[in-house]
Amino acid sequence: MPNPQKSSLHPQNPFNSRYELENLSEVLPELKPFVFVNQYGNQTLDFADPKAVKALNKALLLKHYDLKYWDIPDGYLCPPIPGRADYLFHVHSFLQKKRSGVKIKGDMVNCLDIGTGASCIYPIIGHKEFGWKFVGSEFEFKALNSAQNIINNNASLKEAIELRVQQKSKDIFKGIIKKHEFYDLSICNPPFHASAEEAEKGTIRKLKNLKQYKGEKKPILNFGGKSNELWYEGGELKFITNMVVQSKYFSHSVRWFTTLVSKEFNLKKIYEAIKQAGAKDMETIEMVHGNKKSRIVAWTFLVPVKVGKG
Repeated sequence: MPNPQKSSLHPQNPFNSRYELENLSEVLPELKPFVFVNQYGNQTLDFADPKAVKALNKALLLKHYDLKYWDIPDGYLCPPIPGRADYLFHVHSFLQKKRSGVKIKGDMVNCLDIGTGASCIYPIIGHKEFGWKFVGSEFEFKALNSAQNIINNNASLKEAIELRVQQKSKDIFKGIIKKHEFYDLSICNPPFHASAEEAEKGTIRKLKNLKQYKGEKKPILNFGGKSNELWYEGGELKFITNMVVQSKYFSHSVRWFTTLVSKEFNLKKIYEAIKQAGAKDMETIEMVHGNKKSRIVAWTFLVPVKVGKG
């Protein structure tokens, strides 16, 4: 019997069905000890356990994207693969729409990933799904080394992904985009929280939803995450508005700047910043993942591409 669809994900997202945990355990045997049958007779795992979450997402990557190796250091952010894929499927559809439905040859699309992280997740998915080429920026050296190790151990990624170190934490594009380079889009999953305390409260909310919080003083992050991955002084609003301000100085280097926006109440000020920067066009792409709503905001300083018929 087929698995019911997770209809909230993009219709082309390959993770639209329930996880086939038995099959995934064959791909990655280390997942098997975390799998159990719940009270409804369904196979599942403890999503509050960071080791179980990491094993699941590793298995998904190995199975769906034919990777030979993938791992991240302990304590680093383990990305939920379906949600990360959804961002890319939505921006892929967005690029197609902006080109009047004309298909874009994958290897002709250059994408800049702001803050690639230890997992290298967006470049992996973007290249494997669409054939895009990536430059990924990263400020933290251990994360950068982890991402480079993933690339080095997968021959299929070596020619498609280049990593660059961001020397200055306050710079987003400067020091990464080289003279005469052009990117079809930039993507970013910004730090959502304004402080460590706020991030901890968010973790407690998640664990309560999973019915796993027992009043611990320091709750365990089920998806992990270092400080620069989870919080930024001023939160996502400050990070994104800084990005918008800096994007205008690279207005001819990137066709579409995009970013995830977690908190809806930040949208008004983000829109104001984009208009003030002088963008020619702006669009918001809504996404729903289960009970969580988020969105992608895209803006450009360039006039639309004229696409002929045929």
